[in-house]
Amino acid sequence: MLFRTDDYWIVDKPAGMSFHAESEGLGVMQSLAIDYPDQTFFPVHRLDKITSGLLIVACHADAASKFGKMFEAHQVEKRYLALSSKKPKKKQGTVSGGMQPSRRGQWKLSIGNENMAVTQFFSSAYQGFRLFVVRPLTGKTHQIRVALKSLGSPILGDLRYGGEESDRGYLHAYALHFEWQGEVKRYVCLPTFGAHFSSELAKFVVAQFDESLLKWPSRK
Repeated sequence: MLFRTDDYWIVDKPAGMSFHAESEGLGVMQSLAIDYPDQTFFPVHRLDKITSGLLIVACHADAASKFGKMFEAHQVEKRYLALSSKKPKKKQGTVSGGMQPSRRGQWKLSIGNENMAVTQFFSSAYQGFRLFVVRPLTGKTHQIRVALKSLGSPILGDLRYGGEESDRGYLHAYALHFEWQGEVKRYVCLPTFGAHFSSELAKFVVAQFDESLLKWPSRK
């Protein structure tokens, strides 16, 4: 648990934990219910099993409803870090396309507009890998994983989408930014778990990807 308010909590989800319970273990919501039996939690968004990082859970129904409307209106800014062992087709830009179900539980991009996903990114070489800072403008299932695969840079450890085998899937939700009751809220949690998510990488991110200096394209 990272941050608590009366309306919501910000959780640092571990890599490898599902959002809901599976046969092999508890999910995020079940773990919270066990650890904090006197608190009620409402899910407002999800992270993939391989993904670690910041997750919002509402503490009452009114907050959950408000967050639902904010996510639907794209009023919650999210930032992710990802590592790949392969160089992308382009260093920065936007990946967009319709998300369609593929085989073996995968998704793929299409040229159509149905279930549209839009993902912006910057990247840089880092210690033999490619480091991505990602801004998803939509919240589709496996969106970032599919976007980076389409660039020729599947996420390290993401075997489902062609990434090299590693000790974890190297995708981490590191920043959330939104307005709540008239106040701007910003939460940051750089990754610490994983052989390649080191303190040196965290320092590199802070130095090279200062949010105030990144020129993200405007929403279209």
